[in-house]
Amino acid sequence: MARHLITSALPYINGIKHLGNMVGSMLPADVYSRYLRQRGHEVLYICATDEHGTPAELAAQEAGLPVAEFCARAHDAQQAVYDGFGMSFDHFGRSSSPQNREITQEIARELQRNGFIEERAIRQVYSNADGRFLPDRYIVGTCPHCGYDKARGDQCENCTRVLDPTDLLEPRSAISGSSDLEVRETRHLFLLQSKLTAEVEAWIAAHGDDWPVLASSIARKWLTEGLQDRSITRDLEWGVPVPADVWPELAAEGKVFYVWFDAPIEYIGATKEWADAAPAGQDRDWKSWWYEADETVRYTEFMAKDNVPFHTVMFPATILGSRRPWKKVDYVKAFNWLTYYGGKFSTSQKRGIFTDIALELLPADYWRYFLMAHAPESDDSSFTWDLFASVVNKDLADTLGNFVNRVLSFSRKRFGDDVPAGAEPGEAEARLGGQIAGLLAEYEAQLEALNFRKAAQALRALWSAGNSYLDETAPWRQVKTDPEAAALTLRTAMNLIHLYAVVSEPFIPAAAAAMRGAFALPADERTWITGDEARALDLVPAGTPFTVPPVLFAKITDEDLAAWTARFGGTEA
Repeated sequence: MARHLITSALPYINGIKHLGNMVGSMLPADVYSRYLRQRGHEVLYICATDEHGTPAELAAQEAGLPVAEFCARAHDAQQAVYDGFGMSFDHFGRSSSPQNREITQEIARELQRNGFIEERAIRQVYSNADGRFLPDRYIVGTCPHCGYDKARGDQCENCTRVLDPTDLLEPRSAISGSSDLEVRETRHLFLLQSKLTAEVEAWIAAHGDDWPVLASSIARKWLTEGLQDRSITRDLEWGVPVPADVWPELAAEGKVFYVWFDAPIEYIGATKEWADAAPAGQDRDWKSWWYEADETVRYTEFMAKDNVPFHTVMFPATILGSRRPWKKVDYVKAFNWLTYYGGKFSTSQKRGIFTDIALELLPADYWRYFLMAHAPESDDSSFTWDLFASVVNKDLADTLGNFVNRVLSFSRKRFGDDVPAGAEPGEAEARLGGQIAGLLAEYEAQLEALNFRKAAQALRALWSAGNSYLDETAPWRQVKTDPEAAALTLRTAMNLIHLYAVVSEPFIPAAAAAMRGAFALPADERTWITGDEARALDLVPAGTPFTVPPVLFAKITDEDLAAWTARFGGTEA
């Protein structure tokens, strides 16, 4: 089996993330990781908090905490939310770790030795009110391209265009709000992307055709516009320091690396964190995942579209320029936006549903399934409370939850607490087995292709097939005239429940565990269902004790909708 390295874009440390962040990176990566593990592959799923840069300093300042203490607390808070969502990270690290500092500095040294870093004098915005040079994210203003009046000095979150602070119209300090700004000369390090253009182009040409159009088109757009040499240091108190052995003057001035230089390197750093955190007696070889691993590891990255340029151009340029055999991404799965009633989810503007609040309202599986069933893959998708309630009630409560409850409750009432035996399978069971095997193959194919909406459709079709079988056989009528036929129907349906438990786990792990736990199967360690097993539907034999689990999914009521809409808003933007 293959070795799969999976990373999802690092969530910023400045607060709990919203559902758009979840569906755009971490959740699909988790679904894919779970699926691959169930199919027997060796998987390493790595993520971390992105703790450097302006957002961390500004958030710490607002909280009245030293930035290191703020980041430590915020990391733990985010970790708790992701645990609540069932994220199966192998390691959830921190970009402020010593491991990331060490690796980032070493890669910078390699780039310098190879002639791809240059120290340049530049003119930078200085705030007289704050008495300091302002890094790009410390400057806000109006985007010259789309007119958005809260654009940051590095990127406009509205149109996603990459900016320099001097591009902004009506700029002001994000610290004090002062517009008393002037441009002064200072010195910074630049990554000479222009010298690496041909290598990046060749690399994307060799790999980009396999990526989704969203990812490849963004990468190629950057290449078409031409790669510019880019500053990779900033004037901040918090970050990976410029190594004094190479740039002593800049180190003395307190320069740190730009967050978008060290953040992708944290994928490597977090893997070393994972290795260093191995329990006593366990050896974890982090380098085998990242170093000279092109032929042994399949690397997949998950991210929203605004992160694509940095991962498909800037980070590969960094790795290529190091002249070291670091693993580069094989497949970039990019997502469009999930909007809230047509408007963007926004951490800074507190617009939309945030992940901690989501878990207060409903268990994680409700959100996991809905988000994947409506993942913004081919285009932006919109969250509305009515749509959310409709999907939960129809797919989860009625199609799956009601099937499980009525099969187990009716069988216990009529045949006791063990799976009934009944007659031998007949024509209806043969048709059902063939249908289930076909739908399972479709579900597998869509997950292999990372088509999550289509995978959710195939999973829903699997659940629907069980209801159609019950409607056709009608065990509540069979039991009156042919108890053996009714027992066969219920035994077959219980085998479907077990199958659902196994194959639904990537999407709804808690409900899958509850379904599997309903049957007292000895040593039930099965991780997947083969096509032949799907056709036979006999993995839960007659005589197996079972219990009726609590309701898997409760319906969302009109009262719930009214309360949530009043609390969070529910109108088109």
